[in-house]
Amino acid sequence: MVDGANPGAVDRTVLPPPEPAFGGRIEVALEDSTADFPMPLRAPEGAPNVLLIMGDDIGYGHMSGFGGPADTPVFDRLADRGLRFTNFHTSPVCAASRAALLTGRNGHSVGMGAIPETSVGFPGYTASIPRSAATVLEILRQNGYGTAWVGKTHLTPIHEITAAGPFDRWPGGMGAEYFYGFFGPGVSQWHPPLWENSTPVQAPATPEEGYSLEADMADKTIAFIQRQRSIHPEKPWLAFYAPSGHKPPVGVPPEWIERYRGRFDDGYDVLRERTLARQKELGIVSAGTRLATPPPALPAWADLSEADQKVGAHWMEVFCGAVEFTDHQIGRIIDAIEETGDADNTLIIYLAGDNGPTPEGGLHGTMNKLSYFNGVQESLDDLVEQIDAFGTPESHGSYPAAWAYATSTPFTYGKEVTSGGGCSTAAVISWPARISDGGGIRRQFHHLNDIAPTILECVGVPEPVRVNGIDQRPMEGVSMLYTFDDPDAADRHTTQYFELLGGRAIYHDGWWAGTRHGVDGVSFAKTTVPYDQDVWELYDMRADFGQATDLAARRPDKLEELRALFDREARRYNVYPLADNAMALLTADRPKLVHGDQASYGPGTIRLAEDAVINIKNRSFSLTAEIDNPHGDAEGTLVTLGGETGGYALLVVDGRPTFHYNYLGLHRYTITATEPLPTGPCTIIFDFAYDGGGPGKGGTGTLTVNGKPVGEGRIERTVPVYFSTDDTFDVGEDWGTPISPTYRTPFAFTGTLKKVTVQAK
Repeated sequence: MVDGANPGAVDRTVLPPPEPAFGGRIEVALEDSTADFPMPLRAPEGAPNVLLIMGDDIGYGHMSGFGGPADTPVFDRLADRGLRFTNFHTSPVCAASRAALLTGRNGHSVGMGAIPETSVGFPGYTASIPRSAATVLEILRQNGYGTAWVGKTHLTPIHEITAAGPFDRWPGGMGAEYFYGFFGPGVSQWHPPLWENSTPVQAPATPEEGYSLEADMADKTIAFIQRQRSIHPEKPWLAFYAPSGHKPPVGVPPEWIERYRGRFDDGYDVLRERTLARQKELGIVSAGTRLATPPPALPAWADLSEADQKVGAHWMEVFCGAVEFTDHQIGRIIDAIEETGDADNTLIIYLAGDNGPTPEGGLHGTMNKLSYFNGVQESLDDLVEQIDAFGTPESHGSYPAAWAYATSTPFTYGKEVTSGGGCSTAAVISWPARISDGGGIRRQFHHLNDIAPTILECVGVPEPVRVNGIDQRPMEGVSMLYTFDDPDAADRHTTQYFELLGGRAIYHDGWWAGTRHGVDGVSFAKTTVPYDQDVWELYDMRADFGQATDLAARRPDKLEELRALFDREARRYNVYPLADNAMALLTADRPKLVHGDQASYGPGTIRLAEDAVINIKNRSFSLTAEIDNPHGDAEGTLVTLGGETGGYALLVVDGRPTFHYNYLGLHRYTITATEPLPTGPCTIIFDFAYDGGGPGKGGTGTLTVNGKPVGEGRIERTVPVYFSTDDTFDVGEDWGTPISPTYRTPFAFTGTLKKVTVQAK
């Protein structure tokens, strides 16, 4: 019989290990025989629990423990009893970062060079993590751990996010025994599209009843930990907690916003100076560190209008309130761990963000993040009128880019940019049973791909060479455990590339070289330059941590050396071919659930991602609903895609077929039948004739019932790229936010819905 608790008793590099030979004795009679049960592999003796936390779109200088303006007492408490890693790096976009975090490989190495919504058919960009890159959850699950994943995923191919599977690249297929969360890049805190394991579920309460996704996720994580401790008291657990309440769309209870009222009235330029001074005081950066130059596209605070200042300062209050609220929920989880008596032997890795702060708010901020992704600028006047709604259930927006970049201090820029500000985050590791240098600072260069190797070494299990019958590609990160006892240890992670949308950077032995590839750091629909005309910058981060002085002109030899090194790393890790047109990538062909331009969907079809269904944008289309109205009073949802941020819905309202179209919350169009729906079987068709002439144009919509025209109207503007990043395609009821405030979800159809056919023309 294999002793699963003895690490030396079985080869843990092969998972699952070979089935052991029967070690008992079999005779004719049971009473003469000796039993030997097959025993599961158990975790090494004394292996710690692991709480792995990754925030979303948080700047290097946002947490108070790194000198920032958001009060984060839980993060700070962990830092005081653990270690701050001040030279810790990410990818410049979320999905690539999360893939690196969980697999220990670079994002491009495992097909996640960007995000699933921009996937294309090249090895670095398929958005399909291969089975040759098992996650740390899967490795620990097979080494005797209980595992959970709560919160954001954003690592599943869009066409695989369905209640019918396949589930291989869902959290459950990647090693999580329990999953509660969502799949998109960011979701409403008030009406989230939730899944529990592989089942779509509704939020357990409404915003009016006090519901918040952040608190809900903390509740589920606490319940998992308590369940594990109660049922398997000797079995360690790994919980991956991935909150997103501080990512657009930012939403937070109002009392947390009030904590920051008036704190930012002196502007973002002053905030950068104040943050840098605090970072120096804390020892986060050296005394000689200087601020990087802000992007030229951003104005100085003093040059803004009073309205612009007021809007931006309040958005910053909302954002900091959301960061603190998330930190508070993490504190509840840690308190629950302490109540179980496991606090000392729990390894907690708290990563403030998955990339730098987001510029999605543009120059003035936004009430709807989908405006940014569709290249539409909201007016400052509209924002002023809605200022009291920032962060509420009516808001789906984000703060201005200048405020975001202020939280990158001492760097500048942020998410999507391959710079210090786009690829750095605050990181803390706490493990009281093992770390004795409480409050210590570690300055060694590290990256997200180092986290999985670190967890494996802390647990005491090797990196596997074969998992579930598949040979594993080696992890590309290094364990950080060597720094725990030696603050002056020489760096072991000495080279790291960065890339997104043609922006490139390379770190090597203290030097950083990079090009933004024409990105101004503010606009999404941006014009880039030919690759051979890119302007590269060079920084010596040993003397210039904030990347304030470009040495490219003074050290062309070093710059060329690093550019050549980037090319070698890019070829090694599937970075090529480079793609720099974000709009083209978002609208590119990729695997779908159905082929062609027509598909029929039956009742019960819910929570299909926008990118997984027939694309009706920028073209003519029709929606055909075959129904029965047996008593003449049926009403409700026939089909809908999107929600409050944008989308369409074909409904029966007050007995009349109705089509709603939501243009980014800026304009809403309604076409209603002039006649009530007749009793009995009916075929309802909405036909849209697109004007043409480019993306986002208008057209004419016509309603017919049983072949008879009953309504017509104009839709002057249409959404060109994306309706929503969280609301989905639903048939027979609306499981998200409503397209129009004239109905309340789920607004299930009360007649008999046979099928809905969507046809693009």
